[in-house]
Amino acid sequence: MIAYFFQLIGQFVQDMRRQKLRTFFTVFGITWGTVAVILLLGFGQGLEKEVMKGMRGMGSNIVIFGGRRTTKAFRGLGKGRWIGLREDDANLLRERIPYMDFISPENNRQVHLTRGRNKRMVNVAGIYPGYGPVRNLWPAAGGRFLNEPDSKMKRRVVFIGDELRDQLFGEGSDAVGKIILMNSIPFKVVGVMIEKTQNSAYMGRDRGSAFIPFSTYSEIFSGRIYVNRFICRAKRAVDTPRMRKEIYSVLGRKYKFDPTDEQALWMWDTTEGQQFFFYFFLGFQIFMGIGGLLTLLVGGIGVANIMYVVVRERRKEIGIKTALGATPNTILLQFMTETFFIVAIGAVSGFAISYGVVSIVQSPLFENIHEYVGKPEINPLVASCALITLGLVGFAAGWAPARRAASTDPVQALEF
Repeated sequence: MIAYFFQLIGQFVQDMRRQKLRTFFTVFGITWGTVAVILLLGFGQGLEKEVMKGMRGMGSNIVIFGGRRTTKAFRGLGKGRWIGLREDDANLLRERIPYMDFISPENNRQVHLTRGRNKRMVNVAGIYPGYGPVRNLWPAAGGRFLNEPDSKMKRRVVFIGDELRDQLFGEGSDAVGKIILMNSIPFKVVGVMIEKTQNSAYMGRDRGSAFIPFSTYSEIFSGRIYVNRFICRAKRAVDTPRMRKEIYSVLGRKYKFDPTDEQALWMWDTTEGQQFFFYFFLGFQIFMGIGGLLTLLVGGIGVANIMYVVVRERRKEIGIKTALGATPNTILLQFMTETFFIVAIGAVSGFAISYGVVSIVQSPLFENIHEYVGKPEINPLVASCALITLGLVGFAAGWAPARRAASTDPVQALEF
């Protein structure tokens, strides 16, 4: 059996030497198709993960809304009325919408932050304690986020972004427990945000912002009774559309505007953006996958052409083997094996090139571009599908020539 296997390899090498140029382009087609399938989908998946990670950096499945002007008349009241939301609307909505997991008012303004000689104009937001986990504002080791006692006692404490920490205290410095001046008012730093990826925002990146209790914000920056915006989240993502309708309904009854007047409130549902990008990348990867598969099919046509030529050139050999007792299945197996040799060479080359490219791009050498294109990765599912496809291409490309060889009449073959 081993001797027969080496004989097949020797015959395969001999046949390929006769068809050097044709073999080269065929193997190249299989290799390029394999690389196209794996790398295109690998880079696509890496980019998708980076984009989705950046979107979740602002928070997962959150809804942000605020007051605006009505565009519909309602119960004798004209349109164009301004809807000014207040802090107590948070409790009202929480009571009326049981599947609402969290809601917090949010006011913000630009203030001067000072630490020694370092001064910065920074966005400062007043929020509720539960805001941190909802917005993925996780504290670094040794610190914490704002808590309920901070809010109830109107403490002058602040949670800052990692970039702001570097600007005020120096890169990587320990800022927890230290004092900074906010418009000349001392605040104690209780936590620093760990570094995170964030590609969407509505009041600047969190890394350069500061957060204080809403009660403290209201006391220091008095004179504003309205809330800039609210941020909320449903207990389950599937309840988000229903929650949005209930917000319009509840606030419509309180402020007397038509619940169907979507312009009365501005609203940003981040789940819609996440769904859009999910389906966008799904379509993108399907498109790239189809392109790679078509390349493999073209390579398969090249394999079939080579095998047809090989069968024609070896008709006498086939006739002699058949006359000496070789069965059709033996002839079929021989030519199918040679077909899979060609496909295997292209597949191994393609996988090797793909692995090398992915390893290089994943290395620290290209760390600066990871933020923009993500880290490509070889998905086991994609690799498995590529292998199955290559197997099918090899089978389809070799079956017809091999069947033709197996069904050759020995008398006609010897006369040829």
